[in-house]
Amino acid sequence: MTEVVLEVRDLRTYFYTYAGIVKALDGVNLRIRQGETLGLVGETGCGKSVTALSVLRLVPDPPGKIVSGEVLFKGQDLLKMSDEEIRSIRGNKIAMIFQDPMTYINPVMTIGDQVAEVILLHQDLRKEALQARIEMLREQLEKLPPDQQRKMESEVEELKRRMSNPPRLSSREAKKVALRKAVDLLRLVRMPYPEKVVGQYPHELSGGMRQRAIIAMALACGPSLLIADEATTSLDVTIQAQILALLNDLKNSLQTSIMIITHDMGIVAEMCDTVAVMYAGVVVEYADTKRLFKNPLHPYTRGLLRTIPSLTKEQNRLETIEGMVPNLIYPPEGCRFHPRCRDASEICRQERPQMISVEENHKVSCHLYSEPARK
Repeated sequence: MTEVVLEVRDLRTYFYTYAGIVKALDGVNLRIRQGETLGLVGETGCGKSVTALSVLRLVPDPPGKIVSGEVLFKGQDLLKMSDEEIRSIRGNKIAMIFQDPMTYINPVMTIGDQVAEVILLHQDLRKEALQARIEMLREQLEKLPPDQQRKMESEVEELKRRMSNPPRLSSREAKKVALRKAVDLLRLVRMPYPEKVVGQYPHELSGGMRQRAIIAMALACGPSLLIADEATTSLDVTIQAQILALLNDLKNSLQTSIMIITHDMGIVAEMCDTVAVMYAGVVVEYADTKRLFKNPLHPYTRGLLRTIPSLTKEQNRLETIEGMVPNLIYPPEGCRFHPRCRDASEICRQERPQMISVEENHKVSCHLYSEPARK
């Protein structure tokens, strides 16, 4: 079995407002393994983004507060870490790609400076600076006469000996190394003309280029987990396909785990290994992607899939899920989906269903699959 990178256990995040307590997350459970892509899907307001912000401990306080639960990153509970410890992980080992790049890119800093800032914050560049110096000297060796070559070779050997305990860098030298790495990262995310883009400002780039810059910042420190929160929603279809292909290639080449937050089931089908379906602050179904599309179990999941227009049959009217998303200050008793469910019974109105395993790698939180219902 591959290593579990992130495990969320019974996570509850509430927002304390004048109108009442909004139970945005009310017992969320998730698991992501190394190299796996998890899709977190559901309607707007179901708690997808709050889940991501809770994992990174970015929930605005006040009014938000992580009330209980565990967020285990490689066995360490992020919720018990000090502010300094979580800052060493956030942006370094766990990175996030946000929905609207213009909201999260600083408009008065160049793209290169912003990527370099992440590198300078989390990485020790002393060895890389020495290695760059060694490579530069080696390139010059062949152009020099023999006597000067010997002198430079001894300088290279001296630099090699210092690799075990490299000297401190001035801020200017560190910035230079970080900007070189920024160019390499922009090239990695297929940014056109990366050497030029490092000196440009966000307003000079297209939407797709800005999103690539955000991905470069997220990848700057080689994170174990990448969270993409509606990362392609604001982009046109062609650029969206390019960004999704890029994320897939990066996952395969870097073995990075990815959590994709979306409401687009097409993206889930194309990108994800596993799917968690959320409704009103809880996970209602959890399954392998192929298994979920072939045999959706929860009435809400079936409703979501019915709303996708068919390519093979004529439809005069698109399917919808009747009713409204519940008010999370006063969520329904029992199953939160029962007011909109075609299959609801009396037990659904009284008892909250437990997450049960119906088949291998397929869990559902629904009374239709409990032991009394089966009998």
